[in-house]
Amino acid sequence: MRAVVQRAAHASVTVDGEVIGQIGAGLCVLVGVTHDDTEEQAKKLAAKLWKLRIFEDDEGKMNLAVPAVGGKVLIISQFTLYGDAHKGNRPSFIDAARPETAEPLIELIVDELRTLGATVATGQFGADMKVDLRNDGPVTLVIEI
Repeated sequence: MRAVVQRAAHASVTVDGEVIGQIGAGLCVLVGVTHDDTEEQAKKLAAKLWKLRIFEDDEGKMNLAVPAVGGKVLIISQFTLYGDAHKGNRPSFIDAARPETAEPLIELIVDELRTLGATVATGQFGADMKVDLRNDGPVTLVIEI
């Protein structure tokens, strides 16, 4: 499981001209799933996102997590995180999990975050999404579970 985590001032997802998910300050997370990812990994990623200390404290150090700053989380499925362009110029997505495998794991991440107390917005699995984001910092991390 792979995630691109961005500390956001605000972020939103639009499908067919309609905003379907948006947050103020918090995390915008693109999540990719590969074939052998498990429910345990999805739960581990959710816990990592909830505890990830990338918000600044009073001394300007990245020492605070989402709950400490009252942040929100936007989760967006992103199969292209498993794109491979080593051969030629057109990426292969053979390492990306099929929708019937990936979608339940993305939903589990969302459910786990909500259980932890997060306010979570989402994209729409499999849709052509437009993502607007103001990256704060900028702070961007790639996390592999």
